[in-house]
Amino acid sequence: MNCVKNLFILVFFLGFSSTTVAQTLSRSQSGGNDFWRKVRFGGSIGLNFGNGYFAGSIAPSAIYPINEYFSAGAGLNFSYIKDNRYKATVYGGSVLGIVTPIPQVQLSAEFEQLRVNREIEYYDATVNDDFWHPALFLGAGYNTGPVTIGVRYNVLYNDDKSIYGSAFMPFVRIYF
Repeated sequence: MNCVKNLFILVFFLGFSSTTVAQTLSRSQSGGNDFWRKVRFGGSIGLNFGNGYFAGSIAPSAIYPINEYFSAGAGLNFSYIKDNRYKATVYGGSVLGIVTPIPQVQLSAEFEQLRVNREIEYYDATVNDDFWHPALFLGAGYNTGPVTIGVRYNVLYNDDKSIYGSAFMPFVRIYF
């Protein structure tokens, strides 16, 4: 529960500070509120199925360009997985920082906190497991405008506890 409290405080202060910066910039530059005109929206959708297996996910996100080199944002995540003996619902959020040292290269850091509710059927018993799962991804990608393709690494990955199959994960980011 302490982790949830800390995540809430972090998201609150990030949201407050970006709103304050945006209001200061918009008042001094244009006299109006152009914060929302600069916000870029994007995310991902995933679908995988076959022979008794189904996995679907949706992860909308938004970023705000602080300057030409740095953007910050937040995202939501929802996934559902069902197999013959396994069912999981995963939901949560993330905060994201992106650095673009040159237009073609994008470096990122993302903290993700997910709630996992899963049900596993063993031979004669069903086990229900509910827990919070943190992940801290450091990534690098090739940027082509609205699309970035790259790989990220979960520095908190634990082979025995992670909900991900590997510490390395490819990604495709699209922001409009």
